[in-house]
Amino acid sequence: MTKEQGETMRACDLLLFGAQGDLSRRKLIPALYQLDKAGLIAPETTIVGIARGECADEGFVAQARENLKTFMKEEVDAAVWERFSRRLRYARVDLSQPGQYGCLRAKVDQAQRETVAYFAVAPSLFGPVSEGLAAAGLATERARVVLEKPIGTDLASSRAINDAVGAIFAERQVYRIDHYLGKETVLNLLALRFANSLFTTNWNHNTVDHVQITVAEEVGIEGRWGYFDASGQLRDMVQNHLLQILTLVAIEPPSALDADGIRDEKLKVLKALRPITRENIEEKSVRGQYAAGFFRGKPVPGYLEEEGGNPCSATETFAALRVDIDNWRWADVPFYLRTGKRLAAKRSEVVIQFKSIPHNIFQASYRKLPANRLVIRLQPDEGVEIEVLNKVPGLDKGVRLQRTVLDLSFSESFKSERIPDAYERLLLEAMRANQALFIRRDEVEQAWTWIDSIQEAWKGLQDPPKSYAAGSWGPAASVALLSRDHREWAD
Repeated sequence: MTKEQGETMRACDLLLFGAQGDLSRRKLIPALYQLDKAGLIAPETTIVGIARGECADEGFVAQARENLKTFMKEEVDAAVWERFSRRLRYARVDLSQPGQYGCLRAKVDQAQRETVAYFAVAPSLFGPVSEGLAAAGLATERARVVLEKPIGTDLASSRAINDAVGAIFAERQVYRIDHYLGKETVLNLLALRFANSLFTTNWNHNTVDHVQITVAEEVGIEGRWGYFDASGQLRDMVQNHLLQILTLVAIEPPSALDADGIRDEKLKVLKALRPITRENIEEKSVRGQYAAGFFRGKPVPGYLEEEGGNPCSATETFAALRVDIDNWRWADVPFYLRTGKRLAAKRSEVVIQFKSIPHNIFQASYRKLPANRLVIRLQPDEGVEIEVLNKVPGLDKGVRLQRTVLDLSFSESFKSERIPDAYERLLLEAMRANQALFIRRDEVEQAWTWIDSIQEAWKGLQDPPKSYAAGSWGPAASVALLSRDHREWAD
């Protein structure tokens, strides 16, 4: 253990609500194991799994071991498991019954440790769980709560959920998660922008032509029809993931890398987003829905043919937007956002397209010089690419240019470093009581205000989503969204 680690570790009782759910099994238990393996969890910290199923401590320990074997790519280290397993406890609680939370008092010692309650449950339960913790006497100054997305389905429901939690816990005790904010490459945006003069001085309307943010998924709805059809791609992905990425690309330099310094600047960006309304919805947005097609050579059904689906559903599985930020830095620089299911590849990336050189002296190679690009790959192959033009070597070819990619792959550049999962970082920061990577209530509500306007405008159109074949890059209208501006997607 390093001196820095010892200073930042805080002993806590981590209450994992929804311990038998998919998120806990796939992500949270493996993430906690990795933190223990790295020596980043205080020796006194305990992990209390909470669910409504009948289970003893030993059964929960066995389930955790099976989760690690199933969802980790590496072998379970015997010494680490011995230490980690001793932390595990289990409590059976019906989350809708406040009187049952009293059993948690025997699992928690607030005199010795802080309490971190992770709500890996449906948002409709955030209020009842907060009330249950209060009924058990655990909602004290030494407690904080971690909320999974989504925080509501619109501004009104978001406020209702936040009000229910806020009636028990102060805002400084509430940690709202967007797991994209825990990704190494998303955090690297701050380093690229504010630690490198090359980019710091060329990150505005004078040098940037436009920005593209793509979060593409190969999979369909994966049996989540009920949830997804009530939500749609705009609310499921744009409201949180894509807008959070956009704010980090667009923010002004914060005064410091602390929680409010970063979040204050993100809020300014959200407030500067030009509204998309019924007056401009058709020229600023495209919504689509995947039809039957092929994925890796095999036929796959369309959204309306998915098991348990509604053949009359008008829910979008694809959304593309032209976003304008009304401030000095980004005047006349469009941000193009795109996200969808059953697309051609799984890819999350940010493309910063710089402006072209105004005068071309290399006509023999290019009639029009292609612009430089900075590509920040968020997944699956994390890294940074810079597209530049270089002279082709040789004596008999004159001065001929060729596109060259300077590739900084994280896996290649940092071979000795393991790239942590986003949930590892977010769990660690929650245990450290650092809110910098979590979303403040005013951010959530400002994002919903902007998204609600788009949702209402789409309803007013009364047009069905544009159809696109599974395995493609979305509807043709998304290409037209950029071509109207004489631009194209960076595919």
